[in-house]
Amino acid sequence: MTAGGPAGPAGTGGPGGPEVPMTGGGPAGPGGAVAGRSRRWAPLAPLGVALAAGAGVAFVAAVDPNEPGHYPSCPFLVLTGLYCPGCGGLRAVYALAHGDPVAAFGLNPFLVLALPFALLLWGRWAVRSWLSRRGGPVPGSGIRPVYPWVLLGLMIAFWIARNLPSGEFLAP
Repeated sequence: MTAGGPAGPAGTGGPGGPEVPMTGGGPAGPGGAVAGRSRRWAPLAPLGVALAAGAGVAFVAAVDPNEPGHYPSCPFLVLTGLYCPGCGGLRAVYALAHGDPVAAFGLNPFLVLALPFALLLWGRWAVRSWLSRRGGPVPGSGIRPVYPWVLLGLMIAFWIARNLPSGEFLAP
């Protein structure tokens, strides 16, 4: 097999260029220099996510979402009059950042209950990234495909329940 075809650019086996065989190895192939470099930088992705999340929480902690005009209104709430699963989330993060988990739970229970799982998944990702950097075996497997679907189902159930008259206690 060659890189390029009859209509490929010069130098790739097309008209006017030599044929260049494609291989699976080399610097960009499996186990090559590029793979080694990406493994070396793997722990930076969880660190970057942690820094971005920390900056977001610090901003929300500094700028009170309970004061009108600091943040835009939820577009779904404005358009429909119904609460989305994220309504009350900024105020819940503000309450958590200020050490009030009870108030946070009252504003958005789904966020407060999902946060420990998100932290657990982030920690698992960070450990796996660090171990893959060192070339050691990475324990366990990835997230099972059913888990995101379960999360989506729970979020939709929460979304519906908080807009029912019997689920009024779930509203922010």
